[in-house]
Amino acid sequence: MSHLLHTPFGTHGKVHEITPQSAGWRYVGFSLYRLRAGESVGEATGAREVILVMVEGKARLTGADQDWGVLGERMDVFEKTPPHCLYLPNDTAWEATAETDCVLAVCSAPGHSGHAARRIGPDGISLTERGKGTNTRYINNIAMEGEDYCDSLLVTEVFTPAGHWSSYPSHRHDEDDYPRITYLEETYYHRLNPGDGFGIQRVYTDDLQLNETMAVSDGDVVCVPRGHHPCGAPYGFEMYYLNVMAGPLRKWRFVPAPQVQWIMDRDA
Repeated sequence: MSHLLHTPFGTHGKVHEITPQSAGWRYVGFSLYRLRAGESVGEATGAREVILVMVEGKARLTGADQDWGVLGERMDVFEKTPPHCLYLPNDTAWEATAETDCVLAVCSAPGHSGHAARRIGPDGISLTERGKGTNTRYINNIAMEGEDYCDSLLVTEVFTPAGHWSSYPSHRHDEDDYPRITYLEETYYHRLNPGDGFGIQRVYTDDLQLNETMAVSDGDVVCVPRGHHPCGAPYGFEMYYLNVMAGPLRKWRFVPAPQVQWIMDRDA
């Protein structure tokens, strides 16, 4: 199995834990909890900022010495309604108690400014169409660069219809050369509908020194340390993914693969 593809540890509790140390990079962290009603989990943020994303279900959240009440509304991620999220700065702590069975994502990256904790969504997040033809997909932006309350994190959700491509035309963001391109590590947390389906993700560099093509199952995580990283949803299976990106500069600038530059130019 590819070293970039991470399958869940199990079906209950913490089922993913990707750290900069385990991934062999410097910035992005991603964990995922699957909780039963009544269960509680909590963590300290330490030197990192965190965005908690209620992927499915409801939980009561406390963090940064505040009670944020019950967050979450959609019981199935493929309802496509805006997520309920919570931003927490470095040097704080949080706790979640599941009100229903729930899926909680923990997105993290270096933090240093001590921004104020805040709720993100569902207000202010709206499903946005991107792309053309069978490259059409739908985006819930959670914390992209237009928001100024993060030091490092860029977080978004993407819904790709069955038979469509996503994160395409192929592009990379693996050099620190702003404004031409920025260095951003990235994780993809994948879900499939129906859940017994599969999707495809390829991660490759222009020189093909990295060239991995993976079949992703419901609940898998793919790490993208560098290179291009398109996804495909086979006919009959809808794909969701939660993206976490971070790097030395909180800007998303990318360069397309040479073979697809003409598509970018045509569809601009």
